[in-house]
Amino acid sequence: MKVIVGLGNPGKKYRNNRHNVGHMVVDSLLEKGFPKNLVVKKTGVFMNESGKYVKNLIDRFKLDTPSLWVIHDDLDIALGNYKIQKGKGPKEHKGILSIEEKLGGNNFWRIRIGVENRSSEKRISGESYVLQNFNEEELDILHSVINNIVGEIHDRLASSN
Repeated sequence: MKVIVGLGNPGKKYRNNRHNVGHMVVDSLLEKGFPKNLVVKKTGVFMNESGKYVKNLIDRFKLDTPSLWVIHDDLDIALGNYKIQKGKGPKEHKGILSIEEKLGGNNFWRIRIGVENRSSEKRISGESYVLQNFNEEELDILHSVINNIVGEIHDRLASSN
């Protein structure tokens, strides 16, 4: 069994924020269906509290951390790109740091979705930027990325069964 968790913040206010791409991918997975022996969840807590939520899931399903896949935004990656990696991620993502702290390490899969699209002039802080909504052009790019990610999740998990 594997668990996929999409990180984000709860509530309508945050629905289209850059910080909520994990929730957006989970919504797409739930629409399209997913392989058997897979639990797909959105965090119901604020980003900085993700560790407690994820730890509870791991304990409830009695899983080891390599069975965990976490989907999250990443300012180290440009909008339109993503990476699926084990044990690697952004240095300053508070949701990921919370998970690593609660799990006691970083031995889990990450689906790192690029959200960086700031202009070099008048560059705002990352903390403010990720709480802003995507614009329409960015959402078009993001929908294509999400479709690619959902396809890759299906392919990788189907081949591992």
